[in-house]
Formats: sequence, C-alpha cells, structure tokens
Amino acid sequence: MNTHSIASQPFTPIPADNPERSLKIARPNTDQSLPHIGLVGDTYTVLLSGDDTNGRYCLIDMHIPPGGGPPPHRHDFEESFTLLEGEIEATFRGEKSVVKAGETLSIPANAPHSFTNASKETVRLLCLCAPAGQEEFFAQVGVPVATRTTPPPKLDKEAQAASMKKAEELMPRYRTEMVKPGPIEIIEKLFK
Repeated sequence: MNTHSIASQPFTPIPADNPERSLKIARPNTDQSLPHIGLVGDTYTVLLSGDDTNGRYCLIDMHIPPGGGPPPHRHDFEESFTLLEGEIEATFRGEKSVVKAGETLSIPANAPHSFTNASKETVRLLCLCAPAGQEEFFAQVGVPVATRTTPPPKLDKEAQAASMKKAEELMPRYRTEMVKPGPIEIIEKLFK
C-alpha cells in the first residue's frame, strides 16, 4: 500500500459537506469570466483556482505555440501535465522525453524540469499543481488576454524589465526558482 495515500492516514470520520462550496464547471472556450493569462509567449487559462478547491490544487489549460514553454525551473509542489493536443519535449533532471497527446507527465516537487513545444503545431495541455498557488503567480507576473488562444502582447524593453523584476521578487514567495544557467539569464529569456 502507498504510504502516502488517503487510506494510509489515521482513520477519522469524513467531515460533513460544506454547502458554502459549490460546483464549478469550467468552459474555457466560452466562459469569459475565466482568467486568460499571457506569459512567456504562452497563454494560460485558470480552470480551477485554489479558491475553487479549498487550496488543494489548481488546474490550468495551457496553450503553447511552437517554440513555447517554460525554461528550466523547480518548485516545492507537485505538478502534472496531461497533453490534449500535440506533443512536447520535456526535460526532467536533465533527461529529455517526448510526451504526446493522451499522455500524462508527473513532476515531483523540487525536481528540476522544463518543457518545450518543439513541433510546428500549437500544443494544448492541462497542468495540475498541488497544492494551489501557481495560478496566483501566473496572474501576478503575466498579463490578461482576451481568450484561451490569444497570444500575449509583445512587451517593450521597459515592460520586460518590470516583468522580470516582479518575477524575481515573487518566485521565493511561490516556492519557485530557476535553475542553470542562472536566474537572471532565464528570467531574461522569459520576457524576450
């Protein structure tokens, strides 16, 4: 038995239903109230935030154009990606793997990783982070865009510098750090 599963925890009665929490149905193609965030050339739509899941996880619909994806980084929370369309080249602890539509990639907390859309087609994937919080980082560092597929605007040098500074300042709070070649070089790449 998995020593981390819910069944391995001490037995306690299941808490009562909390009627203050409601059902949420996320419709990323039609619900204009969902946050669509442009960041590093990609577009992220927050389907479920920590507010929706009592902080247990967040779920993000990611639209990644050719050449897109985050640079090498690591963070102190679990993350998984399920590819809905296309394929990515994932790098985990320095080893590369190709992940295709219908497949899922699970990244353990604290492990260095990155991914790139190395194809000529747009990639769509679902990103689950547990616990929640990554969606808050994206919202603070990225820029609002109109739809799930709207690319982020190109930033001028002044806006790039401000975004880089903000990302550097927020990373420790969101338990995230960039890995080699170095935080400054990576952050600069993020906003080019």
